[in-house]
Amino acid sequence: MKDSDKKTDFLDRAENIRKLWISLYGVCGLLVVVDFFLPVKGHFGFDGFFGFYSLLGFVSCAVLILLSKVAGFVLKVPEDYYE
Repeated sequence: MKDSDKKTDFLDRAENIRKLWISLYGVCGLLVVVDFFLPVKGHFGFDGFFGFYSLLGFVSCAVLILLSKVAGFVLKVPEDYYE
């Protein structure tokens, strides 16, 4: 079977990737705009400022990515491990 005969997945098509990025930016922007209109009551004092939960989500995602990179480095085995 040739590569050209394979059915392409949804995420493999360039036009769908662009639509997903636009949707991501739209949802993130919408969440920040909602923060203007909904009052935020901080439970601890530091969590009441504008955009705290957006910032928390971004930092949490970045930390997870960094931790996964470190875990991959620590758990990595040599290429010929199973040979």
